[in-house]
Amino acid sequence: MNVVVLLATGFEELEAVTIVDVLRRAGISVLLAGIAPPPIEGGHGIKVVPDLSIDDVTTYDALVLPGGSPGYVNLERDQRVLKLIRAAYDAGKYVGAICAAPHVLGVAGIMGGARATCYPGIDIPGAQRVEERVVRHGTIITSQGPGTAIDFAIDLVEVLTNKENAQEVRKALLA
Repeated sequence: MNVVVLLATGFEELEAVTIVDVLRRAGISVLLAGIAPPPIEGGHGIKVVPDLSIDDVTTYDALVLPGGSPGYVNLERDQRVLKLIRAAYDAGKYVGAICAAPHVLGVAGIMGGARATCYPGIDIPGAQRVEERVVRHGTIITSQGPGTAIDFAIDLVEVLTNKENAQEVRKALLA
């Protein structure tokens, strides 16, 4: 399995790093793709050098968007991001978003009445919002924020590998 995590200036560091760490612990290949020149600075001043540019993203099984502000705004303003989201969804690939990033999925036009969750006070265009830590609706997986990042990442592990692997990772993390 290959996962691409998109990074924009102002991303939520705790979410991005947690997702990458948990998925890699599960044996999943993860690449960070930047939508701006490196390094990309997160919302709390931590700079990350992505593995590649969004322009070089070709092969992946899942696409994941961390939230953060203004990270999610920077993601939704980039047409390359919206095009990549639509292409992943149309191809039946998993698309995950956490915190404010589910809003980006709505802007991309893929929600179509899907059940979804996100950070309080953020809307999700086209979605049926529910207040749950992690929500899976078909190939769309959403989560609420930094405090739900481990649960979100473990849910991604489950759908990308299997339930047993997800349980092993959860146990090893004491989550």
